[in-house]
Amino acid sequence: MNKNSFPSLQLQKEYRSPQHDVANEFFAPVLACSKIYKRSVGFFSSTSLEIITKGISSLVKNGGKIQIVASPKLSEEDIEAIKTGYDKKSEIIERRLLGELETKEDNYFANQRLNLLANLIAKDILSIKIAFKDNGSLVGIYHEKLGVFEDFEGNKIAFDGSMNESKTAMCYNYESINVYCGWLSEDKSRVELKIKAFDNIWNNTEENLKVVEFPSLTKRILDKYKTKDFNTEEIAEKLESLDKTEDRRKVEYKIDRSNMIGDVKLPIASPKLNIPIIPYDVDLYNYQKDAIDEWSDNNYSGIFDMATGTGKTLTGLGAITRCSKEHENNLAVIVVAPYQHLVEQWVEDIERFNIKPIIAYSTSSQKNWKDRLKRAIRDKKLRLKDKEFFLLVTTNATFKSNFVQEQINNIDGDILLVIDEAHNAGSGEFKKYLYSKFKYRLALSATLDRHNDEEGTDFLHNYFGKVCIHYDLERAIDENKLTPYKYFPVLVYLTEEELSEYKQISAEIINHLKKNKSGKMELDTYGQKLAIKRSRIIAGAQNKLDEFREQILPYKTKTNILVYCGSTTVISDAVKEDYDKSEIGERQIIAITKIMGQEMNMQVSRFTSEEDIETRKVITERFKSEKLQAIIAIKCLDEGVNIPSIKTAFILASTTNPKEYIQRRGRVLRRWPGKEYAEIFDFVTLPRVLDTVLNYTKEEVKGDLSLVKNELRRIKEFSSIAMNKMDSLSLIDEIQSIYQITDKDLYGDNNSQEEDFNNGNR
Repeated sequence: MNKNSFPSLQLQKEYRSPQHDVANEFFAPVLACSKIYKRSVGFFSSTSLEIITKGISSLVKNGGKIQIVASPKLSEEDIEAIKTGYDKKSEIIERRLLGELETKEDNYFANQRLNLLANLIAKDILSIKIAFKDNGSLVGIYHEKLGVFEDFEGNKIAFDGSMNESKTAMCYNYESINVYCGWLSEDKSRVELKIKAFDNIWNNTEENLKVVEFPSLTKRILDKYKTKDFNTEEIAEKLESLDKTEDRRKVEYKIDRSNMIGDVKLPIASPKLNIPIIPYDVDLYNYQKDAIDEWSDNNYSGIFDMATGTGKTLTGLGAITRCSKEHENNLAVIVVAPYQHLVEQWVEDIERFNIKPIIAYSTSSQKNWKDRLKRAIRDKKLRLKDKEFFLLVTTNATFKSNFVQEQINNIDGDILLVIDEAHNAGSGEFKKYLYSKFKYRLALSATLDRHNDEEGTDFLHNYFGKVCIHYDLERAIDENKLTPYKYFPVLVYLTEEELSEYKQISAEIINHLKKNKSGKMELDTYGQKLAIKRSRIIAGAQNKLDEFREQILPYKTKTNILVYCGSTTVISDAVKEDYDKSEIGERQIIAITKIMGQEMNMQVSRFTSEEDIETRKVITERFKSEKLQAIIAIKCLDEGVNIPSIKTAFILASTTNPKEYIQRRGRVLRRWPGKEYAEIFDFVTLPRVLDTVLNYTKEEVKGDLSLVKNELRRIKEFSSIAMNKMDSLSLIDEIQSIYQITDKDLYGDNNSQEEDFNNGNR
């Protein structure tokens, strides 16, 4: 066996950045034996050009070649511009590519490597092509990551995984690659598939993928980085010398990018380094940076009031990065989210920020999270220099558990507490866990104010401090961060039986109002149950099914549809255990599923609290790929689930709670390629057919008012910033005229508490 062939190397089946120095343990020795290296990566940047020069001196000596396929990092603005005309596509992509070269770091070794790289291109040793997903007037990112090596004996190695060809990926991020050896029978077929895949891409024969050369890009690299001309032998010698003389343990790379919050210095030495850093593929908007500045100036306390889909999580992680840097990374960070699936979404982004979190909840994939938490607290107490950065991410329930609370009490030093969907923390039960031990605080929410809970709202504002940013839907749409939408209110009327039962329950509710300690009126426990029972009448109005059939019919061949079903009432802790939240919702969701799936032969799937995290991931991916036409959901989409491809929403479970309907609207407005606007069909429930209202006495109609007012408030809110807002004005005017409701009646201070509770929540 040739000692310079691949079979002579001691290779692992998998390399993970926390356990392996991937650059030196895998890339360098394999490249040293290679005659050709073929690589496709997700993003193109000057740092990706720099890093591929590492370890290739032997390849150059041996007369080897390198082929790189990369993708431009297109912004939303780029994609929108491309939509305006196909002829502009190449121009925009080329401009973006050249712009990426402007991020060169001012570092001796980087400058030397980039000069040598320019020489590699000039000597035709390195070839670069650019790939992007091409669907006519649309363009997407080519995000596949694979590589192929071949030695001089014809042995081949293929690999795939999460790792881009960049300094961040190899040195800072939590990344992994899988390795396949062509001389092994179990790997041979997979290696052949990877080779075929790369060759199809390189030769521009892959369907819907455009692969091109940019001569001006090559010229720009040569002009910018080629400071001295070398022959092939000199290139190999210089690379080898540079690798030997560079002391990686002592060198610091100053990462100074416009998207970062201040300067972050990281020693390049350890790929296991665990320090918060904003990744290269995250560009914070000015409003996000301003929010972090405001929060920092307020002694790292405050509220990020940001519309759903405007980047609360990334802004929060930017804030964590800032606070960590200012405290020399000697900080304990605790991130709390309501549900397990939200924790997992946080984990995905946390790891992008170079942090290895402790993931704490009952079914966490980190089976040893309790031991890890204890060890992290112990290391922090001992002030060990090599301890890992401390970040715990957990659910509301686990955060309140005795074990976690005991561990938090043992933490020595400053703590930053980050609460996602922070309106939940204003409940009576949760408030007692928010105490002075948390020196630094951050609340994230699109709707911090708690519906019909002034005391809880005041507590949250007092505890977290000032609102550092208020970024509402209207501003987000105006600034092209969210998608514009059309709003269609769909009128549904109660049957006589439903109206009779509604009134009967309403009369009974009045008898269960009582004054609390502060003198305000509230429902007792039984009154809350009655309100829930009545809300189900509205949520499950039987006429909704027939109306839904009519409204969904034009969309039976469409995709990217969301249907909201079921009871969506906000329930107090006092009655939660006696309330089956799925009872009415299950009945409605089954009926809707039958209408869409059986009657109309649509491809649909339920998305409820009954599906586990993995099942939800599968549903989400099938929906994004349009293998599913529609998702039929109950309440679990209200907070945190990110499915930006939703274009049309049918909201049957309409609510009077602003927190809920604002969340639901926001779910539909996330940006997505090809999504010019969204559509929202809101099923508005009224007590009687409008044309008949004047046939009843004033006393008979009086009981309708609270329900009508609440539906009107939602119609006005939804339509106020809709593209077609004028279409709703006639309906609003008609309802207000028939019921003689003024704007003061809707928004003034003359509505009695009794009337507010008389309506109840849905």
